[in-house]
Amino acid sequence: MAIRYRRVLLKLRGQAVSGDRDFGFDPSALEHIAVEVLKLHEQGVEVCVVIGAGNIFRGNLGAQWGIERAEADNIGMLGTIVNSLMLRGVLAAKATTPVEVRVMSAIPVDRVAEPFIRLRAIHHLEKGHIVIFAGGTGNPYVTTDYAASQRAIETRSEAILSAKNATRGIFTADPNTDADARLYKTMNYDTIITEKLTVVDQPSVILARDHNIPIHLFDFAEASAIIRICSGENPGTMVADVDDQLET
Repeated sequence: MAIRYRRVLLKLRGQAVSGDRDFGFDPSALEHIAVEVLKLHEQGVEVCVVIGAGNIFRGNLGAQWGIERAEADNIGMLGTIVNSLMLRGVLAAKATTPVEVRVMSAIPVDRVAEPFIRLRAIHHLEKGHIVIFAGGTGNPYVTTDYAASQRAIETRSEAILSAKNATRGIFTADPNTDADARLYKTMNYDTIITEKLTVVDQPSVILARDHNIPIHLFDFAEASAIIRICSGENPGTMVADVDDQLET
């Protein structure tokens, strides 16, 4: 199989591990993630992962309960560590051949994860390890989308695979309410910014744009989507320095 990207960062939402539940963990959802990541790894692609914490704690709950944004973000960053450890365990359990999975955290939790050190992370990837980045950037007021763009740049990843739940990509309108909504196959970074689209965090798009890293937005429920992306196909929407193009 021809490979377009040799090193990628997979961005998962916290809801990716909760499945149809509002919160918590769903075994079938975790197994799906593990199968897809391991299949990609078996193709020789170096994989690193950033996962959110929406299945544990969401910012709107913090606002509802009167929790300050900085405190709420700290809770969320700790939630990403829990999710990262869970994902590491499932990946190790589901691997048919031994696979080294490392969790590197921006927040010191030395008993359960390594500290994030950029060159060590690159070394792990070069050795064929799967690396999961936990704790966001270690700072409040920063989304995990932004952390994904930053870690992709730091690790010299060639693309960001931004997995969505029940969303194929970016549409001209809400496809759930507008039968005429059409999917963008490609979209320029600047379109997201000028149109103030919220499908992905805008500062993370600016960071990716400034370092020319493409972002692929796709439905993670679609089997082998990440393999198809790395082999040259574009399921969903590719955001890059390209012209906007609708699906024909």
